[in-house]
Amino acid sequence: MTDEEDEGSMTLNVGQRVRLAADLRLAGSVTPAGEPLEETGAFAASLALAEGIEGTVERVDEHHRQQSHDVREYLRLKSLLEDFGHQMPSESRKQLEEQVGALEEHWVSYQRRMLRVTVRVRLDNGFVLDDAPEEVFTSA
Repeated sequence: MTDEEDEGSMTLNVGQRVRLAADLRLAGSVTPAGEPLEETGAFAASLALAEGIEGTVERVDEHHRQQSHDVREYLRLKSLLEDFGHQMPSESRKQLEEQVGALEEHWVSYQRRMLRVTVRVRLDNGFVLDDAPEEVFTSA
């Protein structure tokens, strides 16, 4: 496992001190706090946050990714092979093993990215980043 994979698999916890791992540029519409999001007085703005700014994790949210058709098919065929493979004629079992093997990379890829984690971090400068991917932070 590489260092990049290690950092990407880091799990943040509420109360943990973190640091921005890269410069961020936030852009979009801005609405004064307390006003409805649909308010017509909204205007466009951008904000740049420099790498290294520290803050504290206030919330951690886990989002399970949807399974693709290939992942569902892999699980279905793998289950079929495990439950009935020993009873199947050798040619049928071999064909099923090949189908499972062909779909295995989709399963492995899904497992690596199965869980998407976002965080709410209150930065020391007073800004709050909400729904930010945990990958943009490192431990402080």
